[in-house]
Amino acid sequence: MQIFPAIDLSGGRVVRLYQGDYDKMTVYGRDPCAAAREFIAAGAGYLHVVDLDGAKDGTVQNFESIAALAKQGGLWIEVGGGIRTEERIRRYLDLGVSRCILGTAAVKDFDFTEKMARKYGDRIAVGVDARDGYVAVNGWKELSAERGVDFCRRLYGAGVGTVIYTDISRDGAECGTNLELYRQLAEIKGLHVTASGGISSLDELRQLQSIGTSAAILGKALYTGRLRLSEVIKEVGAC
Repeated sequence: MQIFPAIDLSGGRVVRLYQGDYDKMTVYGRDPCAAAREFIAAGAGYLHVVDLDGAKDGTVQNFESIAALAKQGGLWIEVGGGIRTEERIRRYLDLGVSRCILGTAAVKDFDFTEKMARKYGDRIAVGVDARDGYVAVNGWKELSAERGVDFCRRLYGAGVGTVIYTDISRDGAECGTNLELYRQLAEIKGLHVTASGGISSLDELRQLQSIGTSAAILGKALYTGRLRLSEVIKEVGAC
């Protein structure tokens, strides 16, 4: 299973939100590249980056920070947050980012998402963020009328090969991830699923691995020291 330590960016800082609430933000650092170097030292080969400002209002406030991460090298990087046009996709890919994650755009412009998935293949993923089972958009501020698992089935039918699924109620809470949800997603044969939100123990990671989950994103549990990245990679990680 691929292990993605996470760097969430706001104003160029490394932060974490609690359950997607921008008013409940904790700052963990002011140098994203330094955080990435710590992950590399622990054995990481992958990095998940979210531009929280972009997710909220579509800005590119954190573009230079993402460019610096890509230039530094040493990690396979996926980026999400505010990617709603092909021009933004191209800008990130041209930086050296390995994969772009569509979120709000996937819900509000499904035809665009299908077109990008067909054109760019595995360099496009979709982030499906759900609250109470329903897809959330615009920085998790609004709920759509579609259930997350159903949306994932529709995405796979449209050519999307990878989905990053976050249960917002678990995100940043260190209360455990929604294992039953990932069992349901595992029934969508052929879809690569990345688990995100609330993962806080090696046992959970082992269960996700046994379910067939392709990857897992680790956020707050790394920053608080509840999980040690080097140990996680040794136990369940894949190169």
